[in-house]
Amino acid sequence: MIDLHMHSTFSDGTLTPEELARLAGGFGLTAIALTDHDGMDGVARCLAACETEGVRGIPGVEISAQVSKGTMHILGYFVDHTDEELERSLVQIRNGRETRNKEILEKLNALGCTLDWEDVRGLAGEDVVGRPHFAMALQARGHVADKKEAFDRYLGKGKPGYAERFRLDPEKSIAAIRQAGGVAVLAHPVTLGLGNKALRKALAEFRDMGLQGLEVYYSEHTPEMEQTYGDMARELGLGMSGGSDFHGDVNPKIRMGIGFGRLRVPDELVADLEARRG
Repeated sequence: MIDLHMHSTFSDGTLTPEELARLAGGFGLTAIALTDHDGMDGVARCLAACETEGVRGIPGVEISAQVSKGTMHILGYFVDHTDEELERSLVQIRNGRETRNKEILEKLNALGCTLDWEDVRGLAGEDVVGRPHFAMALQARGHVADKKEAFDRYLGKGKPGYAERFRLDPEKSIAAIRQAGGVAVLAHPVTLGLGNKALRKALAEFRDMGLQGLEVYYSEHTPEMEQTYGDMARELGLGMSGGSDFHGDVNPKIRMGIGFGRLRVPDELVADLEARRG
């Protein structure tokens, strides 16, 4: 069993890269990929820890791409995590996140949800602050009951505390991954907010831009969705991937390797994805 989608304290997860590797070894996973948001600072530590735990570590990243509707994230597998050109692109994205975070803080305070930057920063671990940390801070200050309410009332797209940020477009995101020797895979396609017909059309366009795979197996995908996305991947010649999107205590209901309990990502997907490099 494998898990090719998880986050550490270097983005918005609550476990260090070493803790993720130990947990994976304890669960008997054969391979994991650390796919932190818009950064690769935790990859080297994860790879070293995986070697100690007898788990195959795959260097990865999850890039936020700009789309007009929904949310688009592109996973990069087998990337050279020391590639300077990819790192420059990621720094550009992260700088946009910092500007957005300041705007969110200002909006929340204007809405009467009093927060200090230290309230949010202190919940972010070792690296980039994201909306989940604002949600945690809102809950800690008693402004909301839980993370869901925070997003439903303030932080979700179109809500009064939401702010846009700089992202690369899909083509540039895919190119950045591939130029670093990686395999570009569309994460959780459901978040694009498209019907199946429109999604298939979009996937064909992304494939022509260089997209190489689709995340078919995911914690929030039903068996019917897995079947549909698997069929699309095969029809379009895309590889298949899968993972839990594990964040630790940020969403404790999602467990590494098994998601909400039924997730099973086939081991053989690793070899197919690796064969698509270059």
